[in-house]
Amino acid sequence: MRHNKNFNHLGRQAGHRKAMLSNMASSLILHKRIQTTVAKAKAVQKFIEPLVTKSKEDTTHSRRVVFSYLKQKEAVTELFRTIAPKIMERPGGYTRILKTGFRLGDGADMCIIEFVDFNETYTFGREAATVATEAKPKTRRSRKKSTDAAEDATVVAEKKAAKNAPKAAAKASAAKGAKKTNVGKKM
Repeated sequence: MRHNKNFNHLGRQAGHRKAMLSNMASSLILHKRIQTTVAKAKAVQKFIEPLVTKSKEDTTHSRRVVFSYLKQKEAVTELFRTIAPKIMERPGGYTRILKTGFRLGDGADMCIIEFVDFNETYTFGREAATVATEAKPKTRRSRKKSTDAAEDATVVAEKKAAKNAPKAAAKASAAKGAKKTNVGKKM
C-alpha cells in the first residue's frame, strides 16, 4: 500500500526519473517553453522552481548546487545570466502550465510549460491592453471619435508630407546640377 506517499513516480525508477526531470528542466531553461504531459509538467514545475529561486543569488555555491541537479553547463549559464535577472522581483510562480488538449496516440492530457516572464503574448499584450483601456473609456460616441481621430491623423500626415516636400525638391535639384565627369572610368 502507498498511503501518505505524496510523490508522483511517473512510472519510472528513481535514477530514470531524476535524469528525465533534469533533462526536461534543462530543455525548459534553454528553450523557455516545452510541450509535455500534464503529470510530467507538474513534476518539472516542482523540480525547477527551487532551482530558479536559488539562481537569484549568483554565488559559486548556488551555481554548484544548481549544476548538481541540472548536469548541463549551458543550462546553468542560461539560468543565471538571462532568467535570474528577469525574475528577480518575482517572489515565486516562475512557470505556468497551459493545457493544450489530448494526444492522438494514447489520449494523454498534454500541456505547455513555460516561464511566465518570457511569453511576449501574455506580458506585452496585457500591458498594451491596460494602457489602451485607461487611455480611452468605452462610450457609445467612441465610434465618432475614432473616425475623427482617423481624419486628424490623415491631416497630420499630409502636413508632414508638405513640410518634407521642399527638402526633397532641393535634394533633387542639387543632384541634377552636379556635373558628370569621367574620373575613374576607363577610356
